[in-house]
Amino acid sequence: MKSDKQSRGLDVKAFAQSGGVREQEGLLADFPRLSQEAEGRAPDTPVRWRAVGEQREGGGVAQAWLHLTAETQLPVTCQRCLEPVALPLSVDRWFRFVADEATAEREDEEAEEDVLVLDPAFDLPSLVEDELLMELPLVPRHAVCPTTVALEHADPDFEEAKEAKPNPFGVLAGMKLKPGKDEH
Repeated sequence: MKSDKQSRGLDVKAFAQSGGVREQEGLLADFPRLSQEAEGRAPDTPVRWRAVGEQREGGGVAQAWLHLTAETQLPVTCQRCLEPVALPLSVDRWFRFVADEATAEREDEEAEEDVLVLDPAFDLPSLVEDELLMELPLVPRHAVCPTTVALEHADPDFEEAKEAKPNPFGVLAGMKLKPGKDEH
């Protein structure tokens, strides 16, 4: 296990050339954007990740690659029953690094792996957090909610007000001209 200070400011090129390995088990509280999604719940939830550097030849040029795996159980609110649910998040992704942003944009569209720009001070924990955030479902929910979900709700005051309100068609019917009255 490596400390957080060892994980930040990673020279990806040197890391790949050496076949480096970094792994860490941090806490949810160490990842502010993930913590925000968890609405402050379970800040001591473990977040485990591992990064492995690799150098590969591609087009006659040595390329830096990074294999990232990460996992956690993110406590969020089920959008169906509004009860807490711990969502398992898991990442297993490859990244290839290139010299500049223009190359990254051009090659990322066609590549199966993600293409990023080489940075001598690459922020690996931020990449871990980004990738875990992208694993979040749009609508978090239990597979089967632990409570019965009320799919409709009736407000008694609303129902009373609805019954007390006159029918607009009934009002119109009362306004109709009666036979024998001023017909022209």
